[in-house]
Amino acid sequence: MSQPVSLADRVAIVTGAGGGLGRSHALELARRGAKVVVNDLAIEGARAVADEITGAGGEAFAIAASVTDEAAVGAMVEQTVARWGKVDILVNNAGILRDKSFAKMSLDDFRLVVDVHLMGAAICTKAVWDQMREQCYGRIVMTTSSSGLYGNFGQANYGAAKMALVGLMQTLAIEGEKYGIRVNCLAPTAATQMTDGVLSQDALRALAPEAVSPGLSVLVSKDAPTRTILCAGAGHFAAANVTLTEGRAVPRADDAAEQLASKWQSVIERDGEMVPAYGFRQCERELESTQADVEKVMAFDAA
Repeated sequence: MSQPVSLADRVAIVTGAGGGLGRSHALELARRGAKVVVNDLAIEGARAVADEITGAGGEAFAIAASVTDEAAVGAMVEQTVARWGKVDILVNNAGILRDKSFAKMSLDDFRLVVDVHLMGAAICTKAVWDQMREQCYGRIVMTTSSSGLYGNFGQANYGAAKMALVGLMQTLAIEGEKYGIRVNCLAPTAATQMTDGVLSQDALRALAPEAVSPGLSVLVSKDAPTRTILCAGAGHFAAANVTLTEGRAVPRADDAAEQLASKWQSVIERDGEMVPAYGFRQCERELESTQADVEKVMAFDAA
């Protein structure tokens, strides 16, 4: 038998939790014992979810606040700490869509989507970061998307914001490690208001938000991983990785571009690719490759 995933005595904030995936996350965390702050832009939806949790015997309260409002987010965290003494879990779930092809997309719509998804997550995370560092414990989840990881027509703004959240996660996981803070990304496929009219009814039923939320529970548990990108939908779970191929060194020369072009297939060959432990690993690999080539030339000359 597998060990139960318990969140007893944990305090969680879930943004954008007045419906859809956020509601499912809030209910899942509460079912596993967490006290939950249900955040949403509209207080009615947030209160309805908080009432569901308390009606089932859990603890929750609702707060209406935009994740882009630093003062409101700060007040939400202060109210949470005043009521329950801490914040253990932050789920950055709030988001919007403004889908159009890039040719037809206004820069205002681009900025708005980036502001809500990326800056909203950064603002909420910054608001809990110091407290999590002081208590040497924290679990933070960024909501990314396959649109960010792999692209999707008509979602340049959304995809840019979602991939940016992966970069934010990667760095915060490194910075938070010695403080017991684990940071991960969840890439959900779920039927929400944002997918209405896009998928068939059968697909919508299979992609219920409730099929994603168990993955969230693992990402915020005591034994959670860190720096994981978990893709989840319809009860299927997979991990995505940003990898680095073995590559090839090209000596500096007037025909360096021509040499690179001739070696292109070996540069992108995925056999032997790796997941770097940190960003500077790319530079280290490049210098290692250059040094190896120098040593080969020196050995050839000596012979």
